[in-house]
Amino acid sequence: MAASVYLVGAVFLGALTYLTMKLVIAFKSLIKRNSYFKQFPQNPSNFFVGHLFEYPGPDERGLAFQRDMTGRHPRCSVVWMLQTPMLIVSHPDTVKVILKSSEPKSTRVYNFIRPWIGDGLLTSRGEKWARNRRLLTPAFHFEILKNYVELKNRSADQLLLKFKQCADTGKPFQVFANITMFTLDVILKCAMSYETNCQSQGEKHPYVQAVNQLSELMVGRFFQPWLHSDWLYFLTPSGRKFKKHCDFVHRVAEDIINKRKESIKREGLPNTNRSNRKCLDFLDILLTARDENGQGLSDAEIRDEVDTFLFEGHDTTASAISWALYSIAEHEDVQRRIKEELEELMATKDSTDILWDDLSRLPYLTMVIKEAMRLHSPVPFIQRELTVDTEIDGRIAPAGTMVSIVLYNCHHNPTVWEDSLRFDPDRFLPENLKDRNLYAFVPFSAGPRNCIGQNFAMDEIKIVLARILSKFNIRLDPNHKVAKSESIVMRAENDIQLLVSD
Repeated sequence: MAASVYLVGAVFLGALTYLTMKLVIAFKSLIKRNSYFKQFPQNPSNFFVGHLFEYPGPDERGLAFQRDMTGRHPRCSVVWMLQTPMLIVSHPDTVKVILKSSEPKSTRVYNFIRPWIGDGLLTSRGEKWARNRRLLTPAFHFEILKNYVELKNRSADQLLLKFKQCADTGKPFQVFANITMFTLDVILKCAMSYETNCQSQGEKHPYVQAVNQLSELMVGRFFQPWLHSDWLYFLTPSGRKFKKHCDFVHRVAEDIINKRKESIKREGLPNTNRSNRKCLDFLDILLTARDENGQGLSDAEIRDEVDTFLFEGHDTTASAISWALYSIAEHEDVQRRIKEELEELMATKDSTDILWDDLSRLPYLTMVIKEAMRLHSPVPFIQRELTVDTEIDGRIAPAGTMVSIVLYNCHHNPTVWEDSLRFDPDRFLPENLKDRNLYAFVPFSAGPRNCIGQNFAMDEIKIVLARILSKFNIRLDPNHKVAKSESIVMRAENDIQLLVSD
């Protein structure tokens, strides 16, 4: 009996000693790690919760908080989520360090979106990301982009009917609701060869509703660290709702893929010799691409990329167009200058379509678009994770650091942008660009992991804005308050309403 008690005591003491040693090692590791981050600028924080409860929320108050933080710490700073540090970079010099590297997206953040868009270009890392980026780059060659101009104009035709209806009836035009359906129509037709009547369904379109819900749920989860664990999150009502919407968008993607496969089986692919490869769209390239080993993409990889591009190809572009319309409607002088530029262009044409060669003849409209993207930042932030110790602003951030490139902060940095809340397209005049750091304005990111579809998006934005403004006058509805909502993309809480006239 005594021997048994002794044995139990020895085992207990050994286990206690082992656990104590592990705790001591973990504590020392925590102290060492924290010593790195204490070197960086930061606000005073609570030892237990860090800065978790300082952030007012993803709305206008939160954006004001971010601008204030950038004013205090214009190059970089650290915020603490409980005991987890996150490095914020907000200055061209510090942003450049991260974006010039090929550091991967942060698993601790992008894992939240992975059940939705899988392991596509947005979330993948390492050799898989590099391989798929090589395979998909041909889908955005300028020869292919030329072929999309006609389709974008036809989608714009449908949108203009809605503007005309609002002009005739005096009913306010709901910007995000209608522009989102336009950009979804464009990405489906251009990139997926998928015909749809989605523009007639408006904001009630189930795919758009699912995407909006997924975005809000993901951001809400990020600010609730107790829900970061998958097993716990998917037991909650929010987690179950997230899974339901994921299942729905996956079915949409699979339907698009299967219909294209059936079409190819019936009719074959467009001529795919070297001189005619431009005939293949994004989905065709997904289905036919082969790497240097002759290996194509698996069915799961194809669905992940379709899910990724359906989201990124319509939601971020819709935000950019919507906020550009807001700024143009708000500034009569800007709208007048755009119209003068368009009148000069249209005087040389028989068609009201915006053609490929016209896109380079709209310098002022291009400046307006860029300033709207600076002021409103359609993609507010990008998350990366360091794989090696990295010097940032004279300090070492250790491997494993979660880095947030807050594009909204970068685009409102008072050391770079004077009077940053003022809308001023002349900031993008050639003479004002020559001395500006290239990383001061990065709406599509930059470096090796920049947005693969940025030229596709810019062409689309120019075409639709030129078509709208060559035909209609727009102004903000004075009875409707506009407030930003910062999600995965920058939205408006209760949409933006325009009053339209011929």
